[in-house]
Amino acid sequence: MTPQVVIDIAREAIWVMLEIGAPTMLAALVIGLVVSLFQALTQVQEATMSFVPKTLGIAVAFILTTPFVLRVLTEFTEGLFARIALGPS
Repeated sequence: MTPQVVIDIAREAIWVMLEIGAPTMLAALVIGLVVSLFQALTQVQEATMSFVPKTLGIAVAFILTTPFVLRVLTEFTEGLFARIALGPS
């Protein structure tokens, strides 16, 4: 296995990590911003107001993106197995 192949696999793995993590993190970011804005406008500083909506939003985002995540991970794994089957290049 050449260094270039290792770099390509690492680059692809990082890209897959970003693809599968971004929707959930963006949901947490948007919900956090909305709750923070609401808390700032109403001056209600309750800790559960930021925790509960964010947790529910992350759970919903995770459930909605599960098919996409499984497809991306399956394609990545199949590509790795295909490289292994080809042998050293």
